[in-house]
Amino acid sequence: MTTSLRFALAALSLMLASTGSAQAPRPISRADYIKTLDTRFNRIDTNHDGFISRAEMVAQQQRDLQAARNKMTQELQAKFRQLDTNRDGQLSLQEFLAAAPSVKTVETPEQLIQKFDSNRDGKVTAAEFRAPEIAKFNRIDTNHDGIVTPAEMQAAVRR
Repeated sequence: MTTSLRFALAALSLMLASTGSAQAPRPISRADYIKTLDTRFNRIDTNHDGFISRAEMVAQQQRDLQAARNKMTQELQAKFRQLDTNRDGQLSLQEFLAAAPSVKTVETPEQLIQKFDSNRDGKVTAAEFRAPEIAKFNRIDTNHDGIVTPAEMQAAVRR
């Protein structure tokens, strides 16, 4: 990748990061893109000599980092206030755990039985339980030697 292409991608990243919005990307004309780049350049070139020095770049990075820290602090404070249901300025274990996502199974026991019970007798034998996994093993074991090698595993992941 050429240096100018890397610079353009970096500039676009900086531009998008500096907007601070999480909205979907929208079309932008070349003229608007250049105008945004020029605005960003002028903001970094604090002495307005037409060049960005290392010191100016460091200063801009510090401003960007501070803005990111401020935003993160605000978001964390808002989340804390949301979790602190009794508004005492402290999170109890109960308040903290109430925010934890619930853990659920994807399939009901009935669905699992139906999935494995190939003869539909309402019971799952060891052979029925093994069958789907053995079929997967056999698909991955492409040379059918009874051993799945790391290369066969990688090939299966790529498929």
